[in-house]
Amino acid sequence: MALETYHRKRDFQKTPEPKGRTAKAQGNSFVVQKHDARRLHYDFRLEMDGVLKSWAVTRGPSLVPGEKRLAVHVEDHPLEYGGFEGTIPKGEYGGGTVIVWDRGTWEPLEDPHKGYNKGHLEFELHGEKLNGLWHLVRMQGKPGERADNWLLIKGEDEYARPEDAPDILEERPESVKTGREIADVAGEEPGWSSKTGKITRKTARKPKAKTDPAEAEAEPKSPAPADPSKEEGAVKARLPTFVEPALASLTQNPPAGARWLHEIKFDGYRLQARIEAGKVKLLTRGGLDWSAKFGKTILSAFQELPVGSALIDGELIVEGQSGISDFSALQADLSEGRTNRFVYHAFDLLHLDGYNLTALPLVRRKELLHTVIATETGLLRYSAHFEEDGALLLAQACRLGLEGIVSKIAGDRYRSGRGKSWQKAKCTHAQEFVIAGWVPSTTSRKAVGSLALGVYEAGELQHVGRVGTGFSHTVAAELARRLERIRIESSPFAARLTSDEARGLRFVRPELVAEVEFRAWTADGHLRHASFRGLREDKPASEIVREQSKAADTGAKGRSRNKEKTMPKPASRPASKVQLTHPDRIYWPKEGVTKGGLADYYAEVWPFMEPYVVDRPLALLRCPDGIDGQQFFQKHAWKGINAAIQLVEDPKEPGEAPYIAIKDFDGLIGLVQAASLEIHPWGSTVSDWEKPDTLIMDLDPGPDVGWATVIAAAEETRDRLQDMGLRAYVKTSGGKGLHVVAPLKRSAEWPQLKTFTKELADQMAADSPGKYVSTIAKAKRHGKILIDYLRNQRGQTAVAPYSTRARPGAPVSMPLGWEELDPAIGPAHFTVSNAPTRLAKLASDPWADFRSDAVPLPVKRQRRGDAA
Repeated sequence: MALETYHRKRDFQKTPEPKGRTAKAQGNSFVVQKHDARRLHYDFRLEMDGVLKSWAVTRGPSLVPGEKRLAVHVEDHPLEYGGFEGTIPKGEYGGGTVIVWDRGTWEPLEDPHKGYNKGHLEFELHGEKLNGLWHLVRMQGKPGERADNWLLIKGEDEYARPEDAPDILEERPESVKTGREIADVAGEEPGWSSKTGKITRKTARKPKAKTDPAEAEAEPKSPAPADPSKEEGAVKARLPTFVEPALASLTQNPPAGARWLHEIKFDGYRLQARIEAGKVKLLTRGGLDWSAKFGKTILSAFQELPVGSALIDGELIVEGQSGISDFSALQADLSEGRTNRFVYHAFDLLHLDGYNLTALPLVRRKELLHTVIATETGLLRYSAHFEEDGALLLAQACRLGLEGIVSKIAGDRYRSGRGKSWQKAKCTHAQEFVIAGWVPSTTSRKAVGSLALGVYEAGELQHVGRVGTGFSHTVAAELARRLERIRIESSPFAARLTSDEARGLRFVRPELVAEVEFRAWTADGHLRHASFRGLREDKPASEIVREQSKAADTGAKGRSRNKEKTMPKPASRPASKVQLTHPDRIYWPKEGVTKGGLADYYAEVWPFMEPYVVDRPLALLRCPDGIDGQQFFQKHAWKGINAAIQLVEDPKEPGEAPYIAIKDFDGLIGLVQAASLEIHPWGSTVSDWEKPDTLIMDLDPGPDVGWATVIAAAEETRDRLQDMGLRAYVKTSGGKGLHVVAPLKRSAEWPQLKTFTKELADQMAADSPGKYVSTIAKAKRHGKILIDYLRNQRGQTAVAPYSTRARPGAPVSMPLGWEELDPAIGPAHFTVSNAPTRLAKLASDPWADFRSDAVPLPVKRQRRGDAA
């Protein structure tokens, strides 16, 4: 529908509704408006193609999974309507009272246009009241019926509620914009309330009384609106144009003690949000106004905060597929003009409604900030802190693949510049480097293949190596265009480069700054396993120096004075004699993971991965042109196969084409050279093809199955296996589910293993038919988990631990400890980017005892609950 229908139905001389027009920018906002017209209903709106696609949900959304709520498709509304709250006069179309009941962003799980056209939209909501998986399904119309009827259905996940749980509509009747209810708005002028006067702030809704005193006592209290005039230490002052931000000093270990608090470190753009008289500016750490870069949606969110004026310090990010802040994804969104995924994490409040707060203790500034941004979801989020031991928090952050943590003195004032009252401890090595040259890609002369990087030491630019992975196709081409415009003839480095360092380089003026993640410094001061994250246009190149933690820089200030003290020794890593051709060929286009980057990843994980892939028949998913090109499974040798890959003959197929196996790291890199993006080993070795040593149960969730349900299924599978004397391990699949794996002594043969696992799967399905199925027929899988036992037969395979998957996000199959199963770690949480960080920070390998825990396959299965 176009907005013509919307305009035709309204007289904008009489109604306060916004006239609006189709927007050019593309976003993904959603809003639910509670509308008390001829009858109370809820207007459900999803942003698509510059308008709000709209449905009138007669009984409102339900959090009970599977409960169908009629949603009548109505005319498109302008995006401006998403903020409308007020009374439409009687006699006008839709006459009645409207409040903004919920709002946030929506994320389609497939092409939204295809889903809309076929009549089934499957998506996730990220709102203040509604979250998780939802469906909009078009009903089959009756003959002669003019209404376009759909059904709004909640999916099964951790946000769903049972039928006897409180109704979200009754539990939360208030507006998320102003805190008012329908009765408070009815008859009021827009922006005015007879109870509160001018509506400038969202007042916290009081919780309903609880029948259980203990429950009432446990109810968290909403913060009262901030009044800075009552704060001791707050100074009445005009809102400054900009305040130089406080910066954290790098440390190897977080500081200990009760005077410190700790926050999660985000990987985005540090921005101050300056709000004054309804106008918002987003200022970089250097004071540049970048408001126009991030689109209207995030600016509108700041405009709706309950403040007259404010200066907020925080970080703007984009979350990657695993839910972690991802600077590369942020850069990609900016370069491609997308503005629908930005999230701002606020962690400090410097000025509020005419008062300078920088002299207040940090904890009090954060308390005031929490009254302004009260939620930890949505577009604007309060950055909570932790008072637990910093070392434990850092270990947890690294386990999840996060950037690190920032530790701050809780009672300190706000101190501009880099100091010791803020300290950052990182899970990864990452910092900014000056781009001083580039080498064209071997697959496209109009794209970057690698960058030559440097840092300033005593005013001179020093060469620190190259980065050749992390560029998406778009970024690689754009970088080449920008760098060609600043090309120079001579090297900008202070020292002469070696012939290897200079080979193929096109030098440029040292003006652009790249953020790069790397694994370590080599002994001669170069980067190892570097990956490009994006350009840092908020930092001048002249300020880029080598970042060193307090522990690392004691007694030396530069590489030339004392190499050994300024550079940690590189960790040992396998070396391969296999020569990669076209190492800059991109395998995962959006993530920019190249062939060379994949080889670097496997070099990091090889010590962990080796026992599960060596000396086994392998099936490979090969993608010569990356995940967006042709894909094919291959289990037999091919012409021109690398000499490091073994050819093995199946004893049952003498004279037939040989199978593939590897015996060492060279073999694995040979697979990388052959564009093998997934590695699927047999459950037996080439020394004993007929006797499996691995049992695997693949838990494959169907539509509408929440992650918490998959975790519970894995734990039940573990318990059943352990009841029968087997030791069970768990790993993510890198796809949708989990794999529960048990090591076996090589006693039984394939038919016995298949029978055993089939009985287990069938029994689980019989015991819980509403949760599990053991047959692959998808018609029976809606809302259920397939217990796939078919991996346990001769010739069948499952993806190897630590293998990559040929899917968006570059996920990997990651072994976990059972205690690590958590809603925060989804099936595709670990990726080529963050998996090495996790492994580097592990105190111990959760699968270290896998082979030593092997036992023979039980002869007879014992049902759970039977007497021993």
